[in-house]
Amino acid sequence: MASATVPLLDDDTIPFGEEDEMRDPSRAGQKYTHPYVTFFHLFFRGAAILIYMFCGWFSDSFITSFVFVVLFLSADFWTVKNISGRLLVGLRWWNYVDDDGVSHWVFESKNSESYQSRVNKNEQRIFWLGLILCPVFWGLFFLFALIGVKFKWLLLVMIAIALNAANLYGYVKCNYGASKDLNSAATDFVKTQLFKNAVDIMIRPSGAPPPTNVRPTGVV
Repeated sequence: MASATVPLLDDDTIPFGEEDEMRDPSRAGQKYTHPYVTFFHLFFRGAAILIYMFCGWFSDSFITSFVFVVLFLSADFWTVKNISGRLLVGLRWWNYVDDDGVSHWVFESKNSESYQSRVNKNEQRIFWLGLILCPVFWGLFFLFALIGVKFKWLLLVMIAIALNAANLYGYVKCNYGASKDLNSAATDFVKTQLFKNAVDIMIRPSGAPPPTNVRPTGVV
């Protein structure tokens, strides 16, 4: 488990990494080992999207629609950050402030083989699909609101994007590696590709035509 040295939190009632002790043995081998968690992982974010899309059918009040969407977005953010991530995929990210007033971000991953072998693959797929697809929907809503010059709805969509993107970034970083910076990884990748291209140019025989059937790594 990759994590930073952090102080014990009084409200951490289920220590990270001990979720297995809370599993219901009767659900072993079933399609979903955490059915309620899986349901609410999708329910709150799905409800926020549906309310945003169809709120005009039930009410002409922007304030009412705004409040309901933000409530569901907030419930979704808390649920995904504190419950579904640690139970469905063994990941957790959080923040604390030390005695000097310095803010620290912690990205944890329970990536041992023994634990990963017990992760329910159906729940894992649902977790990542919900985490990735919902920000895509909000991104489309952002474009529609921007094109339609609907600035009040644009504010609501920006709040949704911020909350969804925060969880997405946090869990991607947990899954990728708590100790490795994503920006550094991207920079290393670009440097590696540039170095390979430079080596190919130097070792290519003079006058030889460049390869036409080689596709750069990472390009679809």
